[in-house]
Amino acid sequence: MLPADTGLRWEYRGSADSDFCRALRADGSEAFGLYIASKSPFEPKRSDRAEAATIDGKPIHWYRGELAGKPNVQVRETLLEVGNGKMAHIWMQASSPEQLKEVLGQTEGLRFPSTRLSVNK
Repeated sequence: MLPADTGLRWEYRGSADSDFCRALRADGSEAFGLYIASKSPFEPKRSDRAEAATIDGKPIHWYRGELAGKPNVQVRETLLEVGNGKMAHIWMQASSPEQLKEVLGQTEGLRFPSTRLSVNK
């Protein structure tokens, strides 16, 4: 669930065992995205650890990433256990320190009610 006061809207695609969401700004650009499944391809490296935060009441660390050909874009990723044996891989890209701070704040308001997550059938 996305807090109403962010000004963002969800784009959602789900399957029997995963959920893919993007939080979009009014101009259609992606503020952040997340993939929820039992496994994630993202493997955090302690050496890439950046900001500490809390999402859905759980402490997390954001990890720095890179985009090939875009050295000025700040990339952050994290993993979060969300219940029902699922992990959420959350990522974001920001063009400035101010935008990064804004998006980090928006993700702190995320909530993951386990009854709404896709399950194997």
